[in-house]
Amino acid sequence: MFRSLRRTAAAVLLALTAALLPSGGIAQAAGADAAYDVLVFSRTTGFRHDSIPAGIDALRALGSANDFTVTATEDPAAFTPANLVGYEAVVFLSTTGDVLDDAQQNALQAHIDGGGGFVGVHAAADTEYDWGYYGDLVGARFKSHPAIQQASIVNEDRGHPATAHLGAVWTRTDEWYNYQTNPRSSVHVLQSLDETSYSGGEMGDHPITWCHAQGSGRSFYTGLGHTAESYADPAFRALLLGALRYASGAAPADCSSSSSTTRTVEGEAFSSGSGVQIASHAPASGGQTLGYIDNGDWAGYSAVPTAGAARFSARVSSAGAGGTIDIRDGSATGPVLGSVTVPGTGGWETFTTVATDVKAGAGPLYLTFRGGSGALFDVDTLTVTYRTTSKALASNVHLFYYPWYGSPTVLGSWRHWPQGGHTPPEDIGANYYPALGPYDSGDFTSAVARHMEWVKRSGAGVIVYSWWGRDSYEDGLVRGVLDAAAAQGVKVAWHLEPCTGRTAASTVSDINYLNNTYGSHPAFYRDAAHGNKNAFYIFESLRITDWSPLDQVTDDSIVLAQTTDTTKIAHFSGMYTYDGIAGATAPGWKQAGDYAKAHGLIWAPSVAPGYVDDRAVPGNTTPTVARDNGAAYDKQWNNALDPQIGGSPTWVSVTSFNEWHEGSVIEPADSSPPAGHGYETYNGAYGRTGADAETAYLDRTAYWTGKWMQKVEHGTPYGFVLSIRRAPAALSSRATALTRKESSSPPLRRARTSAGSDPA
Repeated sequence: MFRSLRRTAAAVLLALTAALLPSGGIAQAAGADAAYDVLVFSRTTGFRHDSIPAGIDALRALGSANDFTVTATEDPAAFTPANLVGYEAVVFLSTTGDVLDDAQQNALQAHIDGGGGFVGVHAAADTEYDWGYYGDLVGARFKSHPAIQQASIVNEDRGHPATAHLGAVWTRTDEWYNYQTNPRSSVHVLQSLDETSYSGGEMGDHPITWCHAQGSGRSFYTGLGHTAESYADPAFRALLLGALRYASGAAPADCSSSSSTTRTVEGEAFSSGSGVQIASHAPASGGQTLGYIDNGDWAGYSAVPTAGAARFSARVSSAGAGGTIDIRDGSATGPVLGSVTVPGTGGWETFTTVATDVKAGAGPLYLTFRGGSGALFDVDTLTVTYRTTSKALASNVHLFYYPWYGSPTVLGSWRHWPQGGHTPPEDIGANYYPALGPYDSGDFTSAVARHMEWVKRSGAGVIVYSWWGRDSYEDGLVRGVLDAAAAQGVKVAWHLEPCTGRTAASTVSDINYLNNTYGSHPAFYRDAAHGNKNAFYIFESLRITDWSPLDQVTDDSIVLAQTTDTTKIAHFSGMYTYDGIAGATAPGWKQAGDYAKAHGLIWAPSVAPGYVDDRAVPGNTTPTVARDNGAAYDKQWNNALDPQIGGSPTWVSVTSFNEWHEGSVIEPADSSPPAGHGYETYNGAYGRTGADAETAYLDRTAYWTGKWMQKVEHGTPYGFVLSIRRAPAALSSRATALTRKESSSPPLRRARTSAGSDPA
């Protein structure tokens, strides 16, 4: 018998209300929980932690003090539906390797999805690599770890029962796991590691403890707990107690993902279909699947919307040919939102999970199926992940956006993609290949709409539109981009490019034209923190020496010079840099930022994830900045937000969302680009690989945006300037000007010079 008898004695109200006793004491809940039962499983088929006995002893002591039973076992035979029904929570305590067979896996999955609780401790993330469901249950899988050492833990959510006893930062010694993927987008992060506090962190954004809903149940995981000493630490014991109270359902907690919600339905619960039938399979959820699927069959789910959809996954099996699921919007012939391949699994009762990112639709979900002849595969359950819109976009993070691309399907010919002598569609003038392929900037309903979804995902609230003058190609696309931006709550500011014949007076005329032509559009950016003024970035402003005509428009508009040289910003409202190479060293940034703050001006330094233009400009000597799996982007953001380096910015501008020729993009790049052209990918960025890495820089932008917003909300120096004045005509200091050199035939190419050059 693996099941301990439930204690029926009523819990005694504890006089001790503190979460912790002095060192060596036993953590107790502040009030009385109803009695519950916990199964602790510690089987290992790989590395075995010598801290497991200490962990079991600690859990038993917590149970004695808090009225729950603990049954410890390493026998997988405990995992049957009949046995698991008696436990409110199951703990995987530093398990490793393949510890459950198929029937035992199915029993655990049904138990958790049916309302049970799961707690994974440390090496629980080093377990069941071939079981897709378990990866979702635990949240992330182990990748590597440095030596045991002291590190600082940032307690991101101190309202959860597991972390309520802790301060903002917790310094302790343990073995700090790196994970194969960052779980933040699908879990509620409670704690993260400050990678600057120790050596060997590889994730940048580094969650270490999290929780999330799993079906109708609850899941909690912590990477802490490698050392035996951990289990004698009252603070760590209190964390475990809070985890158990949450997982068992004894204590409520908000474990909703900060960025998404999910809907899971049975595959056999289709509302309409063609060719498909319900099949009985005991290991399936509910004992049934959507089955008898042949090429050309389909199933519709009228209760499952595609509006706001971001990701699709399905639990599938196949003793047949396998095949492809096409996720469609509104009907069996509706637009394809995404596709995912179903492999052969070796049997109809052997399941795996497949997943893909999808576009958002408007109608109900339909699935169409294709592949070889005969029965293809079965679908057990399907899950749609929806991105929420509850978090306001950051109006002080601006992404430089380029609407200058064209394709034969929309424009009638290729535009910009052939740069450097290349021949699209597979061969383009960029070192990365877009996830959307070489798209057209006039494809508003597909490419541009997807761009704005991605901008929203990044957390940035503003794009800075590259504009090349009245009646230009880019001017003709403005309204379509504004409409797409408005649909996602994104605003549009302006990057005034160095058009032929540009003067200070013509720039004033252009500003008036943009205000009068587009100023009434809901997506037209107006900064509420600065009198609802709009914003104009003036690229290569140093090419003109007298900007006094700007005095005609700066009462109503924010106009920024591209420089850090405060002797050359007379008549401007502030400065930006654009240069994505110089951000790594931030020359002149602090001086510029301090000056702007002292004089009521805008300071908007520019950060970039990297720079490479080898394919776009063969032979160009512009330096290349490697991405270093995201470290380069983090360094530039750190420089911008450190008052001692970046000078406390008003806005941060990002170079760029989609300047593909310069390789500075955060727009998703294809993880499997056309072969034979030497394209780079984002593989490895922040520990993410394959298709998961395509959105790594969007999500990292969201991370930095959120981090900055937290500082702003808590009154740190990174706030807004409350009033905007023109820079005085005579200034006393000099800093390095950062520019990008102009090609002989703009707008087809704009590449930076080395940091420190000055074309004026």
